[in-house]
Amino acid sequence: MKHPIKRIAAALERAFPQFGTAPSGRYRAWAFDADRGFRPIQRMQLPSLDDLLHLERQKNLAERNTRQFVNGLPANHMLLWGARGTGKSSLVRALLQHFGDAGLRLVEVDNRGLNRLPELVEPLAARPERFVIFADDLAFDADDAGYRALKALLDGRLGGLPENVLLYATSNRRHLIPEPRHENDAGPDQELHPQEASEERISLSERFGLWLAFHPLSQDQYLDIVWHHLARLNATIADDERKELAIEAVRFATLRGSRSARVASQFAADHAGHRLLNGVR
Repeated sequence: MKHPIKRIAAALERAFPQFGTAPSGRYRAWAFDADRGFRPIQRMQLPSLDDLLHLERQKNLAERNTRQFVNGLPANHMLLWGARGTGKSSLVRALLQHFGDAGLRLVEVDNRGLNRLPELVEPLAARPERFVIFADDLAFDADDAGYRALKALLDGRLGGLPENVLLYATSNRRHLIPEPRHENDAGPDQELHPQEASEERISLSERFGLWLAFHPLSQDQYLDIVWHHLARLNATIADDERKELAIEAVRFATLRGSRSARVASQFAADHAGHRLLNGVR
């Protein structure tokens, strides 16, 4: 039986001829999980950076870091954290759209696949492309040992990551591991040095050199994004309709408990589709 690393390398070599070394390679995005290994992502929605509104600081920092990376310059692993639906994953995918012609490639990995990162990155080291390992919605339980292996890899132990590989991760939590509600409580069953336990809990996020925070939108920002997506969908809104439509859009967000870019896009799709279905543009 082949060694697991050799099996993964063989699978990647079979797939990469379709990928190609030129920017015209067929696939720019891949998925890796612990059960199926590598597989190309044939259809992937890649937004433009211009479509991500009210994220100027986040876009500027992420674009600069990624530009350094694709040019072979020092760059940092990146943690994008914050409320759900605020554009974290969309920003990472927009970077692939922006830098794909420059050789950037994306490998999506789930939490279980992260435990096999050393095996995953070994065959990438010899490739000419620049790879972002993308861990979407990254989180660990308090008793999950996987975060220690990931921390060691980011520290340069376990072989470290090759110079053409970076890790970009999104999470709803900045520190990736939830803090127990009782951690700051005094009691006979608590740890002797709770501060050390707390520092251990946040130590993984500190291995990311670039932190980008994503916050909930104001109502005006939310409506800006609604109008933007409606325009992209060619839904013409008359001036006398905007006030009533804004009320509908806010109600839509309230029912979903979130005023986010994702919800704004969903409302625009619903409204534009309904108008077009009825022959109104």
